Amino acid sequence: MRSIAILGSTGSIGTQTLEVIRDNSQLFRPFMLTAHSNAYLLIEQAIEFVPRYAIICDNAKYQQVKEALAHLPITVMSGHQAIKETVTHPDIDIVLTAMVGFAGLEPTIEAIKAGKDIALANKETLVVAGEIITTLAKKHNVKILPVDSEHSAIFQCLAGEDYSKIEKIIITASGGPFRGKTSDFLAGVTREQALKHPNWVMGAKITIDSASLMNKGLEVIEAKWLFDLRADQIDVIVHPQSIVHSLVQFADGSIKAQMGLPDMKLPIQYALTCPNRVKTNYKRFNFMDYPNLTFEKPDMDTFRNLKLAYEALNRGGNMPCIINAANEVAVAAFLKNETGFLAMSDVIETCMQKISFIKEPSLHDYLNTDKETRIFAQNLIQQMPLKAIQS
Repeated sequence: MRSIAILGSTGSIGTQTLEVIRDNSQLFRPFMLTAHSNAYLLIEQAIEFVPRYAIICDNAKYQQVKEALAHLPITVMSGHQAIKETVTHPDIDIVLTAMVGFAGLEPTIEAIKAGKDIALANKETLVVAGEIITTLAKKHNVKILPVDSEHSAIFQCLAGEDYSKIEKIIITASGGPFRGKTSDFLAGVTREQALKHPNWVMGAKITIDSASLMNKGLEVIEAKWLFDLRADQIDVIVHPQSIVHSLVQFADGSIKAQMGLPDMKLPIQYALTCPNRVKTNYKRFNFMDYPNLTFEKPDMDTFRNLKLAYEALNRGGNMPCIINAANEVAVAAFLKNETGFLAMSDVIETCMQKISFIKEPSLHDYLNTDKETRIFAQNLIQQMPLKAIQS
């Protein structure tokens, strides 16, 4: 039985990970559950699974969680520092990082230093500090197991293959709720419209990223580090049905694709069990239900975030850190109706132009870049009228 630390257990990936564990209770046990501020759900999860540790990041919710779990043998803690310290516990076998955004970076680093394998659902960790993470993983003989459906697909296609024979990878994108729409249409879209993803059920932040294609841009950067690729070896193609999760083309011209119904529990389970495959009762894909699988080129002129992500990848250094921080601030503002959909790209691009570029950043540089970019992006959003930003 493997002991699992789930960082972000109350989010979309975290709750689905617990579903996988519930279905495979003979294989896994949650050793540590963490939440940002959803105390109610963390309490509910802890009562069902009785982990050794339950950590709530919001210090104001600590007493609520502690009192609710007082009758159980669970150590309740609060704050990000508690996560960084506890994730190194010797009884933890694997750490599933599902915290949203930059917050997942430091706990992941601490887990790697402690020799823990990482099931990575927090793509921002590799986007921000891919070189540091991959170097540390090699040093400590740690596996980075991708949880994102696209990267899991590539990982599965590469099982038993020589990575040096990769010609290119092709990451698929659903296109989100606004596929085929014009800039004029996007200028007026609402938060509610953007949160209606056609195929996947995800958290608010990643759903907005999917609608803007920033999620695909972050995946391109993440893939560079996961599979040791150049930017020109990573393509993106829009596949509205979300059945082909990604593809790998090899030096001989052959292509492998991983397919299945859109269900995040499958890549989560594979990350926790690979190279084994554990039987599930999930619904099976039937070609007769999908007689037409279609593919099209992404519109990077309208959905500029994908183009900006490629630019950041090509420049390297702290530039991916800049776009990640700017995007997190822009998405948060959009979700609060404080900025427009197209304005998010303007904010990101301005940050790329104004924040100091560092070619070979240290972890300290990344932390400073993240802080500086967030402050600049927030001030930009506050100072510029909504219409001015959109134009």
